[in-house]
Amino acid sequence: MAIEVRPATSFDDVATMVGPKKPESNVCWCLSYRLPSKENLSLRGPSRGERVRQLVSEPIPPGVLAYEGDEVVGWAGVHPRSATAFATSRKIPHVDDLDVWSVWCLRVRPGHRGQGIAHHLLDGAVAFAREHGAPAIEGYPVDNDGAKVDLTMAYVGTRSLFERAGFTQAAVSDSVINGFPRLVMRLALE
Repeated sequence: MAIEVRPATSFDDVATMVGPKKPESNVCWCLSYRLPSKENLSLRGPSRGERVRQLVSEPIPPGVLAYEGDEVVGWAGVHPRSATAFATSRKIPHVDDLDVWSVWCLRVRPGHRGQGIAHHLLDGAVAFAREHGAPAIEGYPVDNDGAKVDLTMAYVGTRSLFERAGFTQAAVSDSVINGFPRLVMRLALE
């Protein structure tokens, strides 16, 4: 079946992809990079989901969702870098003053992994940024040189995933995930 990537306007589908099994849990909800650190840390339990509900209803949703038929199978967090924690990051450098967008999270549901959905998600994130006038889009994947990345840390993507989507290395960061350095990978959209 074909994979379709659409803006993340369904709270229920976003919750399926990044929400907790128990509403009182303090899981990420993909807010760690989307919100300023102080706001992110202040949100506890159900208030995290309510904040996501607000983001989903904004004119520019907080990301894109991949669907196989009517079933949601993937999520990618993507937004203007200036509206994310990357705007003030000391570990992920700014390459220049271009008003780039960032894609920071790629997540595929269990049972659907290994089918290329991450590639569809990244392509969908690029299309979403382009449709909203982004001059370029960046990702911050690990440079794992083909080594296995722990599944809980694989959400940032890999250098090879981004390269296959046409991104090129723009900088090396001071960030490390799962023992691998993270890169700044960029794709011009204009």
